[in-house]
Amino acid sequence: MNLQSLFPVTLSTQWHDADKFSLDENLKRWLLDPKSLTARLKSNCEQFRIELPGQRIESCQESEAVPLIPQDADVLVREVLLYCDDKPQVFARSLLPIASLTGKEQALANLGTQSLGQVLFNNPSLKRQVIEVAEFDATSTVVKMVKKLACTDNLTPVAENLWGRRSIFVLEGKPLMVAEVFLPGAFAYQIAENSEAKHA
Repeated sequence: MNLQSLFPVTLSTQWHDADKFSLDENLKRWLLDPKSLTARLKSNCEQFRIELPGQRIESCQESEAVPLIPQDADVLVREVLLYCDDKPQVFARSLLPIASLTGKEQALANLGTQSLGQVLFNNPSLKRQVIEVAEFDATSTVVKMVKKLACTDNLTPVAENLWGRRSIFVLEGKPLMVAEVFLPGAFAYQIAENSEAKHA
């Protein structure tokens, strides 16, 4: 499938504190892990790669606006799929305010298929704000994307709702937002012993 045809997916939903939900313990550990998701995924597979369906400059939507990234602010929207051993594990949507893409941070606009998370977590100035979570049902744009992807991309069909997380990162005093949704069959939905033991 031409991944560019899937862009943009968007993630318009209500985000909440994790305490609002009764979550499986393994899923909760993945959702609330404050460290690099890229690094954790890499530790669970032999081959890790990123596909970039697309990125473009847009105005921040009301549904995604937060105090540090207000509605109508110009943002670079970046959507990627994270693969482990050729299986899509995570869909990620990042909002990088144009006002934040100055100085060394200009390089964040040209990452291509490089990991944004890896760049962020290598910067000692990085500060991560609270992690919020959300549930995505069959009416959501991300589940509709998964159904299209499942036909051609080795992706487990959607059997239950998907879960995602988002948080604001502040890098050198500049905010950006990263939201990540765990796709069907992801390690986050598996029993911990199965998902991480072979690479422990």
